[in-house]
Amino acid sequence: MNRITRIAVGATGAAALLTTPVPAFAAATGTATAAATVTTCKYALQAGLATYACADVTGSSIVIYGKIGLAGPPDGPVSWQTLYTNLSAEVVGGNSLGSVNGSTAFHSTTVQVNGFTATAPCGSTVRATFSVQGSGPYGTRPVVEVPVAC
Repeated sequence: MNRITRIAVGATGAAALLTTPVPAFAAATGTATAAATVTTCKYALQAGLATYACADVTGSSIVIYGKIGLAGPPDGPVSWQTLYTNLSAEVVGGNSLGSVNGSTAFHSTTVQVNGFTATAPCGSTVRATFSVQGSGPYGTRPVVEVPVAC
């Protein structure tokens, strides 16, 4: 097939795609959709590691969790560490939503530290903090603030 024939076949195929109705889009426009989940994470260095405080907001429900990973490529072999974690959240200017303390085994792949699910008033802001203590320097805790827009 020469070049001009390929262009003509491609153009015909594109025209057919543009004129074909898409039932999925038509059906979606008439139905109500569920509230979208908005994920927000903030980064900081702690104990020589990359740490993240994260919040998934869906309506007035918030899932709080943390992540721990390597801050960069290791200089040599990575040994297992036991990291002590604290994950907490509060409504800014209001009540605590909860706190979770624990220990996490960490080697070299990113680990998610499960936190908790809470409900906050619509229109409020939630602040989550994740602290990690290990064999390295303490560092700055990541703090994430998310709006609760129901």
